Amino acid sequence: MTHIYRYNRIAHSELPDPNEPPSKSQRKRDMLALQDLGEELVGLSKEGLARMPLPEKLADACKDCQRIKAHEGRRRQMQYVGKVMRSLHETEVDAIRAALDIIKGVSKAETAKLHALERWRERLLAKDEALTELLAQYPDLDAQHVRTLIRNARREQEQQKPPKAFRELFQMLKDLMGTGAAASSTEVSEEDDNLPEFPQREDDA
Repeated sequence: MTHIYRYNRIAHSELPDPNEPPSKSQRKRDMLALQDLGEELVGLSKEGLARMPLPEKLADACKDCQRIKAHEGRRRQMQYVGKVMRSLHETEVDAIRAALDIIKGVSKAETAKLHALERWRERLLAKDEALTELLAQYPDLDAQHVRTLIRNARREQEQQKPPKAFRELFQMLKDLMGTGAAASSTEVSEEDDNLPEFPQREDDA
């Protein structure tokens, strides 16, 4: 009984007490995590940052950091972004993380579509049968125009010329398959509807 009592006492003494303040090392880890989150916000595009549910002070700090090009000035501004991040409530930080996850999902989807277009372009340049497949899916496509783009793009590669037709072929596929700017903006607006609202503090209500 004595050994069991001692074991239980030691085991329970090693469990963190929820009523005790976090340790110094834990506070440091939390600070670094918030700093990293701030860097992710600054690393977003201007459009992505504008869609984030951020308090005005944090949004302004991130925008200012994006505008600063000098290394030392940007470093100081990032420190300020981290300071603002540390002033947020836990629920506010959770809302930012959730919104970032959604926006990253949009970015990954767009990247996957662009890769699919690149594969189509490679197939069109590699074999003539690929154009037959493309025309079967898009019968209204101007076949002669596409053949001209393919022929010119192949010639550019053979003669090591600037890739004008190569890029035009990619743009044609992008417009054809609905993954251009119009489609992207539609998907982004749909994702915006799912972005979490920034929680309102009780003292702000």
